Amino acid sequence: MDRNDAQSNTKVIELDLQHVFHSWSAQGSLEPLAIAGGRGCAVWDHEGKEYLDFSSQLVNVNIGHQHPRVIEAIKRQADQLATVSPSHANLARGQAAEKILSKAGADFASVFFTSGGADANENAIRLARLSTGRDKVLTTYRSYHGNTGTAIAATGDWRRLPNEYARGHVHFFGPFPYRSEFWSDSPAQESTRALQHLERIVHCEGPTRIAAILLEPVPGTAGIIVPPPGYLAGVRELCTRHGIVLIADEVMCGFGRTGEWLAHRPHQMAPDLITFAKGVNSGYVPVGGVIISKAIAENFRSNVFPGGLTYSGHPLAAASIVAALDAMESEGIVENAHQIGADHLGPGLHALAREHDVVGDVRGVGVFWALDLVADRHTRAPVAASFMSKLRSDLMRRGLLVMVVENRIHVVPPCVVTPAEVEQGLRILSGALTAVRE
Repeated sequence: MDRNDAQSNTKVIELDLQHVFHSWSAQGSLEPLAIAGGRGCAVWDHEGKEYLDFSSQLVNVNIGHQHPRVIEAIKRQADQLATVSPSHANLARGQAAEKILSKAGADFASVFFTSGGADANENAIRLARLSTGRDKVLTTYRSYHGNTGTAIAATGDWRRLPNEYARGHVHFFGPFPYRSEFWSDSPAQESTRALQHLERIVHCEGPTRIAAILLEPVPGTAGIIVPPPGYLAGVRELCTRHGIVLIADEVMCGFGRTGEWLAHRPHQMAPDLITFAKGVNSGYVPVGGVIISKAIAENFRSNVFPGGLTYSGHPLAAASIVAALDAMESEGIVENAHQIGADHLGPGLHALAREHDVVGDVRGVGVFWALDLVADRHTRAPVAASFMSKLRSDLMRRGLLVMVVENRIHVVPPCVVTPAEVEQGLRILSGALTAVRE
């Protein structure tokens, strides 16, 4: 959209509030931001005010806004064939599956496409239950897996509580060294005690009744909690020992976000199923899916899989995946995310913590970081909600979009972010933290 669009922010917001029902919100207290356009790591409103997008919208615009190769691929596919039934073979769909499997590794056979991340997790759980003949699914309390019936029941956070309609879900505590449930004094001890806790849960629930353990390799919405060394490998060993399907939810952390193609890869964790969405095409067209191991796919060679979606492998989405992954490969975008995290964003956020005592913890990897804001560093008591509200407003006034979740700032720019943009974003963050504390 042209920056000189004649619409005003006020007009666009009024139209939205009159007719759009917003998610996770009391409709009477909404104050949406009007976004007219974007490019790379920037977006702007209808009156020309520009924002540095360190939220990547919903942590999905990994390739940046309006990448020309992805936009052109969508247009080209729309001209050729805008939609097609999932039962037919389609070139874009086949190519998208092939590209995705090339990142997953030799143990994986096929891709089941969905419309987004929630129904990807929904169908991964279905695959696990059908493959094992078991029912229970174990997930952590600090997790978010989507807002369909089974996915929201698998979620650990508060959003599960008004939506508990699905059966067979059990929750446990995963490792979180900064706010440990296990009285640990080191990451190694946290890993050991968290694995002991999980093993006790497995035995108490009955190992032969558990179909799957569903984990985010790096929990995102829950606080960008990088697992301590050995934890994910330990979960893999536990699942193998008891015949439990291990599902890696890579919806938020996959496809470049952690500076890796897939976030589980550095942790010696070989999942049986991998769910994806968001970063695979940066959300340019709604899409998600399940990457299925050869062993699980074999169960459905002669048995019918009782599931499907009208838009499974939609050609516009498939074309956007192929173009996005091609661009990420040829332009070194995943490598850029790794380098930015190691050399610029990580060190810059740690420097920010030394400058501002309200920052209790800095954690992350790649372009996936969180600042845990505290009223007292010794007790680690979170700052008040009023502090976070003021901070969010001040950051937006200064032209920086971040994710604000409870007492945390999630700093999650696109994977294409530059060192200069990181420096700009950190400068704005520091100024806002100073202003709100005064």
